[in-house]
Amino acid sequence: MATWVWVLIAVAVVVVIVVAMVLAAKQRSTKLRRQFGPEYERTMQDREGRRAAESDLRSRQKQREKLDIHALSEPSRARYAEQWQELQERFIDQPASTVLAADALVRQVMNDEGYPLNDFDEQAALVSVDHPRVVENYRIAHGVYERTQTQQASTEDMRTALLSYRALFDELLHVDSGNAESGNAESGNVESGNSGRPTPGNGARHRIDDAQTDTDAGAR
Repeated sequence: MATWVWVLIAVAVVVVIVVAMVLAAKQRSTKLRRQFGPEYERTMQDREGRRAAESDLRSRQKQREKLDIHALSEPSRARYAEQWQELQERFIDQPASTVLAADALVRQVMNDEGYPLNDFDEQAALVSVDHPRVVENYRIAHGVYERTQTQQASTEDMRTALLSYRALFDELLHVDSGNAESGNAESGNVESGNSGRPTPGNGARHRIDDAQTDTDAGAR
């Protein structure tokens, strides 16, 4: 066989390999984008590039696979739901302490499900694998939590924090397995939780809204 034929075959093989690699990379990107949703875009901005962002997200997946994340039992869900309701009732009179209690309660639920609690950034990264559409809510809430500790958060900030904590809290209580398919949920802002569940319910939302109204009235 002539040399030029071998060269042509070699070139064709290289092209096929390159095309296959490009397609595989696109498939991996599509899968990550589908799983992480808004968290994918956020990581792209933080890491300043697709390759670094996807490497970060895959690293989170590997770390998550090492954990034994499990759903809560029904009695535990009921107990935590009751604790949240009691906590939420205190918001009007005690917004700051309510935010601090909300953070502690969410962390307790996460601990019971198997998430590590040593470092917030690591914790949020691992939560993003199972709950990518509400992890940003958690970051928002935690930021207010830190400002609340130094008395730098307004009542409206704390209201937002409580709603944001509730978004993650709802998903944590309602997952059916450790590897939650929450990536399909249409949530991801401070006004809603998983699968269209209100965050919190209308009555609770009105009570929280009243806190800001009462505060404003007192200021006048």
